[in-house]
Amino acid sequence: MATLSEKANYLRMINGEVPEYVPRSLWMRCSVRATGFGQPRDLSSMEFTDAFFGIPMVVEPNSGAIPKPGDFLLKDIRQWRDVVKRPAIFDEVNWEMMSKKDLDERDPDLLKFGGGSIGNGYFMMLTYFMGFNEALIAIMEEPDEVKALLNFLLELNLELGRNFLQWYKPDIYSMGDDIAHERAPFVSEEVFMDIFEPMWRQNTAIYKEAGLPAEHHNCGAFYPFVKHIVNMGFNAWNPAQPTFNDLPAIKKEYGNKLSICGGFESNGMVSWEHTTEEEIRAYTREVMDTLAPGGGYAFSGNVMGNRENTNIAERNAWINDEYEKNMYKYY
Repeated sequence: MATLSEKANYLRMINGEVPEYVPRSLWMRCSVRATGFGQPRDLSSMEFTDAFFGIPMVVEPNSGAIPKPGDFLLKDIRQWRDVVKRPAIFDEVNWEMMSKKDLDERDPDLLKFGGGSIGNGYFMMLTYFMGFNEALIAIMEEPDEVKALLNFLLELNLELGRNFLQWYKPDIYSMGDDIAHERAPFVSEEVFMDIFEPMWRQNTAIYKEAGLPAEHHNCGAFYPFVKHIVNMGFNAWNPAQPTFNDLPAIKKEYGNKLSICGGFESNGMVSWEHTTEEEIRAYTREVMDTLAPGGGYAFSGNVMGNRENTNIAERNAWINDEYEKNMYKYY
């Protein structure tokens, strides 16, 4: 029977040691995350981006908060200085008072994840301001202006990060920036290295210098950039979707240097109406059998969709039950 808490077991995994049992991915199960503004554990990306920059947001039942389609703030990247301003709240925060309140109320059994970043990363924030089409055109036509905007965001992120490190003392640094779709990255590796890698690296450096393990979030076909997050010092990657990412090969190459948190295809056969309970349970075991041996893995699996759909809730219960039945058998 396990002797380590869920938190301690997860920290063992992300620090490169073989865990006592297969951890559950804790990226979404934390008591403090992102920034110290207000109640960070309750602060949604919609509230964050709308309140800070005035980006119009809407809520989709299957995907959460997204920028309002067709209603973007920034039409021309060359005009970003007239549109994107330093949020007033940056100069109004009482970090000491706010952190004391948040930390007094936190669950000590949950990890303190700290990102100290604005919204959803650098590529995604560019698309929040402009939409995907205009953002990608700006990257091609005005890369220097894109860099200038992202460096403005970087300075805000570093300011947040230093305060978060001082006042919240997080257990883990987390960063997300969904720069890939299901089949391929949105940008070439050359563009990534020129524009985005320096932002990610500088943002990450202050946390690594503080001695924190780091977890990176990126959906889709992220495989061309995995080596770069390892070089930056990231210790884990979620959700590590198996479609178009050769996860066994990545695990073999990096071992416990980069833990895979997830490895579960939520949009695949588990979401099909005709898939049976045993097929879903068998797939859950297959994922664990493939990725859990040797450590460097945390389980995260679910069916994507409207959470009020009872069929989805039932499937997620099967997945979670199968994980709990098998979590002790590998170590």
